[in-house]
Amino acid sequence: MRPGARNLITDVAGLRVGQAEDARLRSGCTVLVGDRPFTAAVSIMGGAPGTRETDLLAPDKLVQEVDALVLSGGSAFGLDAASGVAEGLRAMGRGFAVGGIRVPIVPAAILFDLLNGGDKDWTANPYAALGRAALAAASGDVALGTAGAGYGATTGNLKGGLGSASAVLDGGLTVGALVAVNALGQATVGAGPAFWAAPWEIREEFGGLGAARIHDPLAEPSPAKRMGEATSIAIVATDARLTQAQALRLATAAQDGFARALVPSHTPYDGDLVFAAATGARDLSDPADHFRLGHAAAGCLARAVARAIFLARPLPGDRQPAWVSRFGRRPASG
Repeated sequence: MRPGARNLITDVAGLRVGQAEDARLRSGCTVLVGDRPFTAAVSIMGGAPGTRETDLLAPDKLVQEVDALVLSGGSAFGLDAASGVAEGLRAMGRGFAVGGIRVPIVPAAILFDLLNGGDKDWTANPYAALGRAALAAASGDVALGTAGAGYGATTGNLKGGLGSASAVLDGGLTVGALVAVNALGQATVGAGPAFWAAPWEIREEFGGLGAARIHDPLAEPSPAKRMGEATSIAIVATDARLTQAQALRLATAAQDGFARALVPSHTPYDGDLVFAAATGARDLSDPADHFRLGHAAAGCLARAVARAIFLARPLPGDRQPAWVSRFGRRPASG
């Protein structure tokens, strides 16, 4: 297994990512869109999720494919980003055909960034416009750190952000992860710079610091945020041909990536959620491929979480320090 050419979720052929931010708002959104509709599923393990159209991702529901997936800041207001994406897709002629009408299917998840110092005193919800702008910007490149849905994100001790990573399995299948990290817990160990995800790091993509040497397994964490202020939301994608039930299993396995990279994770106050996306470009040739895909998805998500924090950049008015500001290392290219 090796990272893809970009080490981004867009190493999965046929997928693009678009992002839009508002610096005054200190928030933004991120959209994953395919060249064609793709199979999708969702796993929710946090206690405080915020979502749109996730019920239809159950394997027993009518619609088996979606046009895009949206991650957004803004708490419940941010769900409107999916409306902007849907309008943009409709203008492109995309969507589920119902008679002569096209209805784009755009599930979404949000994180809470309303108390990060940005100007939230809007007269009209700004997230639909951000969603449409993000769709228009979709490409193979993905800005990481302080970008998109992670623009105003925070964690228990440092600025959060937007992260991505990928892996190409020995058999040729590709897996990628995209995550907006706004966790109640920490991505770093104690007061030091090392990441919980260090055992899964590849090619010094988040500093090559190795595992922390000191960790108290008896320490009891205390919430650094108030109830409802957290949530990390993610997408894992593959070029494998999966049923919706198999995609659900992939999303569930990927939740291990949160547990490897964030301590604590899956708390009552986080809405930890993972979408899975499968483009269906490659058939599975080995029954063990499902096993390998789940392992790769969890590893990619753990790496993406650490990259989000590592690459977050400081901005005037920050309520938390960026990793680079606290530990004084220049981010590597990854």
